[in-house]
Amino acid sequence: MHDDTVERTTDGAGRLQDLTFEEIRKLNPAAKHRLRSQFQDEKVPTLREAVVESMHHNLTIYFDVKGHANQAVEALKQLYQEFPQLYNSSIVCSFMPEVVYKMRQADRNVVTALTHRPWQLSHLGNGTPRFSSSWKHFLYMVMDVILDWSLHSFLWRLCGVSAFLIQKNFVSQDYVRHWSARGIRVVAWTVNTFAEKSYYESVLDCSYITDSLVEDCDPHY
Repeated sequence: MHDDTVERTTDGAGRLQDLTFEEIRKLNPAAKHRLRSQFQDEKVPTLREAVVESMHHNLTIYFDVKGHANQAVEALKQLYQEFPQLYNSSIVCSFMPEVVYKMRQADRNVVTALTHRPWQLSHLGNGTPRFSSSWKHFLYMVMDVILDWSLHSFLWRLCGVSAFLIQKNFVSQDYVRHWSARGIRVVAWTVNTFAEKSYYESVLDCSYITDSLVEDCDPHY
């Protein structure tokens, strides 16, 4: 599950932390999807079920870890031991350097990436401030500057990453060249229109994450 609540992606309601897995399993994760009529009996999968299904279709998996570093690393470590083919078909990524660092400590053969959006601590994805308090907003902007500098100067090397997953509005030719010279791939997110995809493919020669392979869809921040 991506959100803290289940309303956006299922036909249920409530906070994820207040629901048992059995209750979540009863929800329809396709209820709000535009292709819901074709997938009426879908169930929210376990991590292992999602991995097995993805491997069945020869997909590259991004394990996007939002928190709980120790629990996440332990669960992923077990998956890599059970399915060694994941070493060549998956990436563990996170906004949190702690997650990536601990994953590499647990298994140095896992491919990892840092996810980043400049001003993520002080602003929401659409550019509006997170906090109404002026002093709090300023404090988090200072923290954003320190985080951005840390990620680009030493944390990427300390964490042993192979890629940087960067919000699409902050990717340029110079940025791609900067990381390419250091042996690091840049992956932009989330690129959802044909025009954007053409730009990333032909001009930037940069990989990207998208919500749709076959048609334009809503912007994603």
